[in-house]
Amino acid sequence: MRPDLEHDYTQYVAARLPRLHRIAYQLLGDRHRADDAVQDALTSLYQHWPRVHEVHNLDAYVHTMVVRAVLSDRRRFWARVQLWGSPPEPAGPPHPPDEPGVEQRMVLRQALRALPEGQRTVLVLRFLCDLPVEEVAAVLSRSEGTVKSQTSHGLRALRRLLDVSEFSALRDGAA
Repeated sequence: MRPDLEHDYTQYVAARLPRLHRIAYQLLGDRHRADDAVQDALTSLYQHWPRVHEVHNLDAYVHTMVVRAVLSDRRRFWARVQLWGSPPEPAGPPHPPDEPGVEQRMVLRQALRALPEGQRTVLVLRFLCDLPVEEVAAVLSRSEGTVKSQTSHGLRALRRLLDVSEFSALRDGAA
């Protein structure tokens, strides 16, 4: 790749890497698998970088690549195989423990992970990535009606999970 294109790619990735990791982490719930998914997407982006000027909305294109890498990671057979007798300790929160609101974020992440894959993916894309319904439908190759339906069902399920979880106790204790 030409040095000027390489520099542009490096600048683009450096500016967006934290957001891409956050998206993948919210979808997968595992930092290491999220790193792998982002790396897969960025490797593919690097290979296509000389033609990237043809893309109308580069950020949406890259978000699509990350989401598809996440979905591909979930489909891999080895991702479902556990090679240990008992589950490992869950990874700690990605933020310092003394930061306010950590408990609420952890409870929210746990509730998100309890949702079906489709609902969780739609909610993360709609509300974390702030994508409109049309873009989410394009990213996931689903109809806009399906995205709206999954958003509605996902929010209802999330509210139900958060009402019966310790989120209520945390919310009441913080008031």
